[in-house]
Amino acid sequence: MRRRRRYPASLLAVLIPLALVLGIWLGGHPDRLPGFARDTLVADSDGRLYQEAIDTIERDYYRPVNRKDLLNKSIGAAVESLHDQFSNYFSPTAYTGFQESTEGEFEGVGMTVTAVKQGLRINQVYDNSPAKDGGLRAGDVIVKVDGRALAGKTSDQATALIKGRAGTSVTLTIDSGKGTRDVRLKRAKVDVPVVESKLETKGSHKIAWVHLASFTSGAHGEVGGAVRKELGDGAQGVVLDLRDNGGGLLNEAVQIASIFVPDGRVVSTKGRNRPEHVYNATGGAISGKVPVVVLVNQNSASASEIVTGALQDRHRATVVGTRTYGKGVFQEIERLSNGGALDITVGEYFTPSGRNLGGGGVRKGAGITPDVQAQDDPHTKPDEALDKALETVAGKL
Repeated sequence: MRRRRRYPASLLAVLIPLALVLGIWLGGHPDRLPGFARDTLVADSDGRLYQEAIDTIERDYYRPVNRKDLLNKSIGAAVESLHDQFSNYFSPTAYTGFQESTEGEFEGVGMTVTAVKQGLRINQVYDNSPAKDGGLRAGDVIVKVDGRALAGKTSDQATALIKGRAGTSVTLTIDSGKGTRDVRLKRAKVDVPVVESKLETKGSHKIAWVHLASFTSGAHGEVGGAVRKELGDGAQGVVLDLRDNGGGLLNEAVQIASIFVPDGRVVSTKGRNRPEHVYNATGGAISGKVPVVVLVNQNSASASEIVTGALQDRHRATVVGTRTYGKGVFQEIERLSNGGALDITVGEYFTPSGRNLGGGGVRKGAGITPDVQAQDDPHTKPDEALDKALETVAGKL
């Protein structure tokens, strides 16, 4: 039998703090530990490796660097390595701008854009906006923002450079097809007209034209209000214009489809870490006897394709226009502790008939083929595609 050795209290008082200090030091310098101890004690090896790299750059790089910038750029690079044009990292500042855009108002220059190879093509310039005052027009291509080339950047990354606090300035390099020019604009608070509507006449028939710019928060209420107002004013049919609408919030797409579809499936989603979820119509639809046309083009994507696909599959609307974008995946916003967010692809969506409109994963797919082909000629005053949509509705009356 061995007896347990007793240590004087004074010796313990010295050894315990010393062990604590040694433990902290070794925790910060795991490379000094023996191999077996390092593997056992250093569980978060990836996090420590990243921390080690950032510490080394911050300490030894030949000029001072901003640690927050390193963090933002490294997270952005990680997302870019996914080779997914729909996934993005929003820095804290960029995320604030993204939130504003989904609420239907933001501080910027007042236009809608679509990503192209060279940068951003302007689709629409809003009245009483800095962009309008600066002479920007639909069809112009923004190739640089404050001297930074946009080629290769996603739409969200590029637009985040343009947006900013009201009163600040931004310089856009514009290519109008006849060389480039720089336009300096002063940002302002811009209220985006999410929904526009009016009563059109085709032959002897009155038809409601309702245009939705983006599936922002509350858009379903505005679309529903516009549709019912025009019907109350004598409209006999509806053209829902989703041209150049790149999408937005999934729940808004479901509720907008529900304006026309009384019940049943609108869309389903499924991902690797997301079980299948079926979204059904929420009720309160207009009369099924009212003929409906959905007007689309190649820039109608995401939530626009969800609504269009639902109304086409459920035989509730005729689709007029050109083939849609072909996005078959959906993203979720996941907040980060630094105030930024990841907007990453988490699954695919399927129309009521089971169609996925993408090309498999994040590849661009076939999209929705319209029932009636029609395309607007931007060089002529009449809107040929809208005329065909109105004609199609009138033919059902």
